[in-house]
Amino acid sequence: MNVIITETNRLLLKGYSPQDISEIFAQYPKDIIQKMLGHHSEQDYQTEAYKVKNGYSSYNRSFLLFLMLEKSSGTIIGRCGLHNWNIEDQRAEIGYAMGLEQFKQRGFMSEAVNAVLEHGFGPLKLNRIEALVGIRNIPSLKIMHKFNFTQEGVLKKHHFHAGQLEDAVLFAKLREDFLPEQQAGK
Repeated sequence: MNVIITETNRLLLKGYSPQDISEIFAQYPKDIIQKMLGHHSEQDYQTEAYKVKNGYSSYNRSFLLFLMLEKSSGTIIGRCGLHNWNIEDQRAEIGYAMGLEQFKQRGFMSEAVNAVLEHGFGPLKLNRIEALVGIRNIPSLKIMHKFNFTQEGVLKKHHFHAGQLEDAVLFAKLREDFLPEQQAGK
């Protein structure tokens, strides 16, 4: 495994590729996998196992999953990463989830998103990072605005959530917009 480590003030981000995740499932028992990947429930494990069994990526798609470890405790508190990564077209979709309630609304996700954006536009040389956010997902909408993503449209009845089809807002950030922001912040 070639785990990518990125660090923020309060987080250690451990990045795994599809091959890394498949290797983990092939080599370790369930209890170790759950601990390594921060599964907080049986459903978390089953969802990941299903993705491994059915294939994470196709010929031109990949992902980079970062587990968010809170430095002071070493606890895996969530995930943030790039999926639907189209290497050829230099674009990916950012996604994130906080796994533990007690870490929400404390700025951890903003730290992780910033680090993933830096990694995506830096070493991965992405030109575009997209996000699809449910119209009722207020915390994610706030993150999109905080990081100056551009709203490009609304996808009607795009995904199934809480028992119904829900619209999703399409956001994007281009490298040419991100780099000047980074320079201004220094």
